[in-house]
Amino acid sequence: MAQALGEDLVQPSELQDDSSSLGSDSELSGPGPYRQADRYGFIGGSSAEPGSQWGWRKGASRRPPQIKMQCRKGIPSALRARCWPLLCGAHVCQKNSPGTYQKLAEGPGDPQWMETIGRDLHRQFPLHEMFVSPQGHGQQGLLQVLKAYTLYRPEQGYCQAQGPVAAVLLMHLPPEEAFWCLVQICEVYLPGYYGPHMEAVRLDAEVFMALLRRLLPRVHKHLQQVGVGPLLYLPEWFLCLFARSLPFPTVLRVWDAFLSEGAKVLFRVGLTLVRLALGTAEQRGACPGLLETLGALRAIPPTQLQEDVFMSQVHSVALSERDLQREIRVQLAQLPESAPGPPPRPQARLPGAQAIFEAQQLAGARGGTKPEVPRIVVQPPEEPRPPRRKPQTRGKTFHGLLTRARGPPIEGPPRSHRGSASFLDTRF
Repeated sequence: MAQALGEDLVQPSELQDDSSSLGSDSELSGPGPYRQADRYGFIGGSSAEPGSQWGWRKGASRRPPQIKMQCRKGIPSALRARCWPLLCGAHVCQKNSPGTYQKLAEGPGDPQWMETIGRDLHRQFPLHEMFVSPQGHGQQGLLQVLKAYTLYRPEQGYCQAQGPVAAVLLMHLPPEEAFWCLVQICEVYLPGYYGPHMEAVRLDAEVFMALLRRLLPRVHKHLQQVGVGPLLYLPEWFLCLFARSLPFPTVLRVWDAFLSEGAKVLFRVGLTLVRLALGTAEQRGACPGLLETLGALRAIPPTQLQEDVFMSQVHSVALSERDLQREIRVQLAQLPESAPGPPPRPQARLPGAQAIFEAQQLAGARGGTKPEVPRIVVQPPEEPRPPRRKPQTRGKTFHGLLTRARGPPIEGPPRSHRGSASFLDTRF
């Protein structure tokens, strides 16, 4: 099962020889327009600007006492290196296990995993300036992080989908913090995803189809008629956290939401993509078979995937954490007892940053240590106010308007902002 799903993660465009990775490190030499990188570090990107803003810079302040963010606007690029470890609880894991990563990174890796990891290094974002060189700090850091995880969890080993996830983390974090973020994603956000049997992926595929049947019944019927099961497209989306399926600015926004709200964001994004690809009768009519339908799911126009427009649609999907947990329980009860591998453990998955922080706080209280409290303060969005209307004075006297009794102002709780229950609307 794991091998079959893993092979599907390699796109034809990524099956290149090692020569596609040749080049210098991120400090590229030579002027040339082809050397110019966009603000996210991709060479020849469409948003090339002087001075890349991606990644972690040595000497930068690691954790300011307070971080302010706007709701539903994502985390500013300069703050992701500080916010992501706080949201997923990686800073607590790193603090409680000093020296663990250095020991794992310096130790010898398992030969079977090292060979597989080595073959996959050049496939992770080959046009990003961090990963163009086999001997550069990007590919070498990725090798160390993935090797460290195989030694940290030898019973799970290495899954091919961990490569793009770790690569995105390394674009914003130093290797040690990227490693602990990867640990939290694999063990807290998505337990059972990257193991040898991928039992949680099979369960979530059934959950996704049930949600699709409830929210998009015509699309669900079409997928059944043409024989497109969820395992043909969903593993690449969920296992890689959409790192290979969306424009990179949109990927970062999805990750902001995912690290704060948890796995339900993946379902919302997946449902949005299916609706954009097959939501109309014309779109479904143009996909009479399996190959055409899969092609439509992978060929959504980029204009519909721009971060602001796309994320507004993602947040509008009517799927709450309670709805997701209810459907998980239903599908878990329907799984055949003869299914290969261990049974899924959805109860081990925590729904976002708040639940992770509470679990770490409880574990710290039991262990007699007080966990570091992140201070992430969110500014709720400004609610648009209706235009003021002039009072109706026809048939009335100004004397009556001016002498109306005015009592003391009414005191009470502040008015809640509509739509402020966002993935960043959390005060720790």
